[in-house]
Amino acid sequence: MATIRKLRGRWQAQVRRRGMKPRCKSFDSKLEAEKWARDLEAQVDRFGAAPDTRILESTTLGELLERYQREVSPTKRGSVQEIQRIDVLRRHELAYRTMIGLSQQDIASFRDERLKAVAPSTAVRELAILSHVIEVSIRDWGLPLSRNVVKLVRRPVIRNERSRRLSGDEEQRLLDGCDAGQIPFLKTLVILAIETGMRRGEILGLTWSDVSHNRRVITLAMTKNGCGREVPLSQRAFQALCEWKERVAADQPTIFPMTAGALEQAWRRLLTRSSIKALRFHDLRHEGVSRLFERGLNMIEVSSISGHKELRMLKRYTHLSADDLVTRLG
Repeated sequence: MATIRKLRGRWQAQVRRRGMKPRCKSFDSKLEAEKWARDLEAQVDRFGAAPDTRILESTTLGELLERYQREVSPTKRGSVQEIQRIDVLRRHELAYRTMIGLSQQDIASFRDERLKAVAPSTAVRELAILSHVIEVSIRDWGLPLSRNVVKLVRRPVIRNERSRRLSGDEEQRLLDGCDAGQIPFLKTLVILAIETGMRRGEILGLTWSDVSHNRRVITLAMTKNGCGREVPLSQRAFQALCEWKERVAADQPTIFPMTAGALEQAWRRLLTRSSIKALRFHDLRHEGVSRLFERGLNMIEVSSISGHKELRMLKRYTHLSADDLVTRLG
């Protein structure tokens, strides 16, 4: 059992175990002293020795974030976005907490504070980064933490399912708006998104070598879920690509020379020209996947085109037209 006593106005906890050097530490409250002693004894019972926690007293969460940002983030495909998120985390007051004092309550308070300023999906991504930083610190950097406190905190529920599809003459208005704009390939890009259900990043990363004209197939070497796939092209999508290829320079490396940020701005201008509201570019993926089902493809066939690893995830992207279903029912 640990010894808890009051010494010179503070509470001192002392842990003695056979085969280990006695450990003691002073706290402002008896409750803190008892908690420290319990945690230390639990680690001794589990590992047979008490780790040296002095490094936890001098290491801040911000220092771990900085090291992770420097060593781990650049190895990821989404490194740019993750580095930006870590910059935000390093500016937060939570980053100044030492690892010995970082508690489950600290993480919960951080979560609740962020939910007042950002969407639940953003808060979940930030918590995921914090969790992985601590996990890497324990597994790879040898930080003597007994547990990952982020894993003990409830994650916010994300409710971002959308059922927005193109209705009425919205598709034609979008294409007419593309013709009225200054970006010559925007119409081809929109048609490809609707016909294939490909993600924005997949479309912007396409090169002409990815397109097999004799097979009428696009080959994606790497996608969001870490696997490659082949996307068959409808006659409409293939024709749009061929027409655009006739207009571009032979040495142009990518099919659509545009960044994600530039597409975001172009999309907003397109919606204004087309008088269309509440439509995101990602909604074209919803539209494309739903049309594949409406054409009679089964779930396995659609998942091979859309790239969904888990078939249940297709429910988030599939919003079938009731009128089309009535026609199929006879």
